[in-house]
Formats: sequence, structure tokens, C-alpha cells
Amino acid sequence: MGYSYVIFGAGRQGIALACDLIRNGQADRITLTDCDPDVLRKGLERLHTLCPGTTCRFVSRLCDAGRPVEVAAAMSGADVAVSAVPYRFNVALTDAAIAAGVSLCDLGGNTAVVRAQLERDGRARRAGVSILPDCGLAPGLGNILAAHGIGQLQPPIDAHIRCGGLPERPVGPLGYKLLFNFQGLINEYSGQAEFLRDGEIVHVPTLTEIEQIELPEPVGRCEAAVTSGGTSTCPATFRGRVRTYDYKTVRYPGHFAIVRALFDLGCFEPRVELPGGRVIEPKALMRELFEQRLAFPDVRDVTVLRVTVRGTRAGRPAMLRFDLLDRYDEQTGLTAMERTTAFPTALVACMQARGLIEPGARPLECALPLEQYVAELASHDIRIETTREESRAD
Repeated sequence: MGYSYVIFGAGRQGIALACDLIRNGQADRITLTDCDPDVLRKGLERLHTLCPGTTCRFVSRLCDAGRPVEVAAAMSGADVAVSAVPYRFNVALTDAAIAAGVSLCDLGGNTAVVRAQLERDGRARRAGVSILPDCGLAPGLGNILAAHGIGQLQPPIDAHIRCGGLPERPVGPLGYKLLFNFQGLINEYSGQAEFLRDGEIVHVPTLTEIEQIELPEPVGRCEAAVTSGGTSTCPATFRGRVRTYDYKTVRYPGHFAIVRALFDLGCFEPRVELPGGRVIEPKALMRELFEQRLAFPDVRDVTVLRVTVRGTRAGRPAMLRFDLLDRYDEQTGLTAMERTTAFPTALVACMQARGLIEPGARPLECALPLEQYVAELASHDIRIETTREESRAD
């Protein structure tokens, strides 16, 4: 027996989600929604190209994620809903899913929004549905692998997540190719990150604490800096149990120095009043420039993820490291960022459809059957390389 899924958002991630659910999520019906008819039409055409000969039924539906009546109609009859729209819609989508008796997962990206979703835990339990925010790459897969490693070691435990979506080689003035929504990128570069240090929650400014990191070819030497949102709810979950828990974003050398200078110049401020009362909107201009001049359509992308967990086992120092290096898929045309964000989320949705997640609105690291999830990643074409090191007894 197959399952019925509804996907909100027919852009890059929405189509990659649908593709994986058709191939690996036992989908017999996919309802694809978007508020833009052109995006919806092109998305459906791409989906037909990616999944020729499938017996899954495709349904396209114009739907504004900000209009409850339209959302409720789209969710009707679905087993699981997946949000691939901006995170500002996810609280309302959570309420709609609970009312419709439909489980929900999303790509997330904003911890304050996630906490508002988790406040619906009691209502979700009573409705018999599961709500799982922050299921993508980072936040998402990185935290799942960290939690998986933490569960195998004893204190004192330190967990470090390093993740980046990159062009195969440095390109343009930032050594960077824009791989997802501009607003999402600037959100990561803004504010503070929430980490654990010495077992307590601390807040660290973004774009600071730059470190060097060496990764497999074709990436090589990079740098990693503090960005926001990547740890999601894990610092609160592991407070008192884990000594250190942090997340940094990976870029080619020099990227963060330029971005920091752009922030200092006010280039990402919504409005700036100049002498004489004239008002300009730098952020809107920067969005246009980023989207036009950092597109580099002929340059393939890669995703890198390294999760390192250190602790003890039988009283001796031990280390677990999880590495992912994913590349643009020449056969399907799916980018590494599409694959590594959408496919881990599709696995969560599939587990919800199969009844493997208990009802409630809970953090991902507390709700998933971690060992089974990690074991099933390969069936969704996400390949994790695991390294184990353990000190020997004298």
C-alpha cells in the first residue's frame, strides 16, 4: 500500500522531495502546491521528466501557504505534508496539519519558529499526528548524525558540525555560487548562534571564530565560521549531558571576510536613511545582485558535511566522524544542495507515513529512531562515510 503526500512549494526543493518520495517513499499520490502558476507548471513538467513511467499519481494545486482555507483543502486526504516554503509559514502549516489530522515535516531554518511549532505538542498528540521541524541538511541531517554519535559515547562529549554548499571550485567575487534562497542565506549570516560550551548554552555572534578545515577533493582547504540556526534545538536537548555542541558553515577561503565587510557597510539592511532624508533599500539591491551575479549556471555544486563526536567508551577516549561529500547528479540534473536537503527530509516523511514516529511535536533528535534512520539513508542515495577511533588500553 502506498502513501499520499502533499508538498508545499514547487521550487527546487519541492521537486527533489517529490522525486525521492516517488522513488523511495512508497508514494502513490503526490499533491504539489505553489502560489505561482508558472512555478507550479514548470515544477510538474520537471517531475514528469525525472520520474518517467511511475505509477504514482501527480496532482497540482494552486495554493497560497498563507491562506488557511487553501492549505486545508490541499491537505485533505494526505498522510504526510512536507513544507518546502519559507519558514515563516511553518507555524500556520503546523496548526493546519493538526486540524486536518495530517503529519508534517519541514526544511526549517529558524529556531524561534521551531520552538513555536513544538509548543503544539499536546495538540499534536491528541490529534494523533507527528510534527517534525528542521529536517533538511543543516539544520537536519547534521544534527541527526551528531545525536546518533552522542548516543554511542559516554561523557565528556564534544560534538562539532561543519557543513557547506559550495561550487566545485571558487567562482566570482565571493568564491561562492548562490545555491538556495537569498533570504535564507542572509538569515544564517545574521544574529547569533546557540551553542553548548562547558555544558551550558551560550550565544556566539555569527561570522566569527573562523577556523581552517581540510576536506576531500575537489573541495580541499576551506574555512568555517559561526552561522545561526544550524544547531536547532540540540543545545537545549543535550544541555548537561554534552560538554560542547557547535555548528559552523564551510566556505572557500576569503569568503567570510568579504561578507563581514558587506554587513559592516550596511549592504544587508532593509532601509538606510541618507543625509538629506533620502532613503535607500540596500538589501533589495543585494538580493538582485546575488541572484543574478552569483548564479553561475555552468558551475556544478558540491555539498560537504562533517560531524565529529568525541567522548569516551569503557573509560577510554573515542571518536566518531561522519562525512558526506555529495555532487551534482548529471543524470537527473538535481544539484547536490537539492539532493542533500530534500532526500533526508523525504526519509523523515516516509517514516512518518509508515507510522514509525510517535504522535506529538518534538525535536528531531528526540523523535527519530536514529539507528534505523541512519541505516536507511543509503536507500535514499545519501552516502555517509563513518570513521571510528578508540584509544587502546595500556
